[in-house]
Amino acid sequence: MKPLLEVKNLNKIYSASGGIFKKTVSELRAVEDLSFSLNERDTLAIVGESGCGKSTTAKCIIRLTEPTSGEVIFDGVDLTKLPGEEMRLKRRNIQMIYQDPYSSLNPRMKVKELLAEPLRAHKLAKGKELLIAVREIAAMVGLSEEHLDRYPHQFSGGQRQRISIGRALISRPKLLLADEPVSALDVSIQAQILNLLSELQQTLGLTMLFISHDLNVVRHISKYILVMYLGRIMESGPTEVVFTKPMHPYTKALLDSVPVIDPNIKKDRRLLKGDVLSIAEKPDGCPFAARCINVLDKCKAELPLKTDLGNGHTTSCFLF
Repeated sequence: MKPLLEVKNLNKIYSASGGIFKKTVSELRAVEDLSFSLNERDTLAIVGESGCGKSTTAKCIIRLTEPTSGEVIFDGVDLTKLPGEEMRLKRRNIQMIYQDPYSSLNPRMKVKELLAEPLRAHKLAKGKELLIAVREIAAMVGLSEEHLDRYPHQFSGGQRQRISIGRALISRPKLLLADEPVSALDVSIQAQILNLLSELQQTLGLTMLFISHDLNVVRHISKYILVMYLGRIMESGPTEVVFTKPMHPYTKALLDSVPVIDPNIKKDRRLLKGDVLSIAEKPDGCPFAARCINVLDKCKAELPLKTDLGNGHTTSCFLF
């Protein structure tokens, strides 16, 4: 099967300038040499601590942030080479939902206007046809017709996220980029939104890139997983394989940090050393070397290459 999305050697470097002549004095490598693919109707999750490059990756895919180098091939077309207007038209098929639904919704627009906006922007519907599409997507995301004449501040966080999902899906995109869509919500509401996304994926045939730091959420919704640290992939593979047979020390530490519901079960936790480095402090060797409990001398000097462990499971670690 040909992937719907292929990311090849993606890099995003932020340059910091200084001095009278504004020369580049340092480079911040937010995403480094990132490569992965995503098949139609599948869900790929990207996990990692804050600052690891998850959101930057999503923004580079949709070109809200321009990548420094690399390829983003969507439906056979390299998005990084498209001029402005062609990229704008392509965004009809790639939509994004964000962590905070309140800040991503215009507070001066009613729900019916927010939902209709993508169809107007892409000239997909007007008049009676537009109103029918708005009512249809509102019903799909669990909103009633009386909600359509209200403003975002009149809703709860979960309801606002339903509005955001409806706005993203009304143009019937092929790919949905979900950037921490439930992390700002109560746990009970999280489950409702996750179930809604799963139902909509089946109904609409969606392909989804799901970004999260919550491993329990990721295990519930994704088929494949990428574990990132300081802009690089530490481990990747089918979700159940990575959860049951984690290989990279960082993946093991992340899984050990997940709370256990049963108070009688005690975990043998692998505690990490130190704090997360910033991208400005990234070492020459393995980015995780400064915190790894299994660190080798060459980890600090050389960058480990990706090792294929079989069945689509890979890791970047000298231990393997």
